[in-house]
Amino acid sequence: MVIIMNEKNRLIHVINKKLDKIALNMEKLKLVDYVYYLENPRKMLWSNFLGGLSRGFGIAIGFTLLGAIVIYLLQIIVRWKLPLIGEFITDIVNIVQDSMRRAGGKING
Repeated sequence: MVIIMNEKNRLIHVINKKLDKIALNMEKLKLVDYVYYLENPRKMLWSNFLGGLSRGFGIAIGFTLLGAIVIYLLQIIVRWKLPLIGEFITDIVNIVQDSMRRAGGKING
């Protein structure tokens, strides 16, 4: 009988350790905050809206900067007067500048 009680106590101790570990992991994952977030659709919609807005704004600014850098580098390559590449890039830069002029954008150079 003592052996059975000792075995039960050991199993209860092991189960308690595992439960403590699970509780600690749930606290690390902030599961309570996540459930609260899912239970409030307005909060979820608002944060998703702001996230999408900021991603779209970041993409627009990033693409604009990247395009400006590419056009600037193309203009530098054209100044090197490479025979075939220079003519091709000159055509591309002229097309971009013409479309910007028609759109009302200011062009330097």
